[in-house]
Amino acid sequence: MRNRLFDIFMMGALISGMALCTAVPTEAKTVTDQAGRRVEIPDRPQRIVSLAPSITEIIFDLGQQQLLQGVTTYSNHPPEALQLPKVGSYVRLDLERIVSLRPDLCIAVKDGNPKSSVDRLQALGVPVYALDPRSVDTVLQAILEIGALLDAEQRAASMVRDMRSRIQQVTRRIAAAGHRPRIFFQIGDAPIVSVGTHTFAHELIVLAGGINVAAGPTAYPRFSREQLLGFAPEVIVISSMDRTAGSVEQTRTEWGRWPNVPAVRDGRIHLVDSDLFDRPSPRLVEGLEQLAGFLHPQIFGGSQ
Repeated sequence: MRNRLFDIFMMGALISGMALCTAVPTEAKTVTDQAGRRVEIPDRPQRIVSLAPSITEIIFDLGQQQLLQGVTTYSNHPPEALQLPKVGSYVRLDLERIVSLRPDLCIAVKDGNPKSSVDRLQALGVPVYALDPRSVDTVLQAILEIGALLDAEQRAASMVRDMRSRIQQVTRRIAAAGHRPRIFFQIGDAPIVSVGTHTFAHELIVLAGGINVAAGPTAYPRFSREQLLGFAPEVIVISSMDRTAGSVEQTRTEWGRWPNVPAVRDGRIHLVDSDLFDRPSPRLVEGLEQLAGFLHPQIFGGSQ
C-alpha cells in the first residue's frame, strides 16, 4: 500500500513538473540501449539526470554539462560536478528527488543502478537509457552512444579516436619490453582484496604489460599476506576505496614488514586514485598510462 501511495505521489509530482518545464518539446524516438531494452527518448534531450559518476564524467567531457540537472553523490570529477543537485548514490537512488528535477532523460548503468529503481522511473514516465560498460571497448562504445543521445556525435568520435590512439601508443611501446612484471593490485586492506580477471583494473594491467598475480574467476579475491609471499609481486599498486590519506599510507607502511617481497625490497609500491581504475570513464586511459609507467619505467620514464 505504501509503495502504491508513493507511486501516486510521484506521478503527481511528475505531471506537475512537466507542466512547469520550460524546455522546448522535442520529437521522440525509440532506441535499444546496452541492456537490450527498447526505450522511447526525446530526439534532443534538454534535461538530463546522470545516475552514475562515470556518466557524469562522460557528459562533461562531451561538453554537454549544461543539460545536467542532477548527478549521483560521488560525481566528483570534474570539480564543477560537485555543485550539481544530488539524487542519491548510484546504488540507492532518490526517486522523489529525480522526478522533482523534471528530467526528460536519465542515463543509467546496468551494473550498479538497481533495476527496480529504473523500472519505477520508467513507470512514472521518465525515460531511462541504460549502459553496460564492462571493458575498455564497451566504455568507448558507451561514449559514442551518449554522444548520439546528446547530439554530440562529432565530439564523442574525437574523444574515442584520442583514447584509442593513447591506448595504441602504450601497447606499441610495451611490445618492445622483454619482461612482464608481476603486479599485485590492492583495493582493500582489512581483509586484503585484489582484482580478478573480469575487472577494469585487470584489463589495464594486461594492456600495460603486466601479469596480474590475482587473476582468476573471482572478481575481488581476498588474500592473507602470507599467501602473497608466494606470488612475489615485483610491483604493488594500492588503490583503496578508503580515500583518507592516513589509511592508504598505513597500508603502504604495512608492506614494509615484508622486505623479502620484491616490490617492497625494490621500493616499487605506488598509491593511485581508484577512480582511474574502476570507473568506466575516459580517465581509464590515464590509469593505463600510469600503470605502464609503474611497470616499465625504463620505457615510459615513470618512477620505479
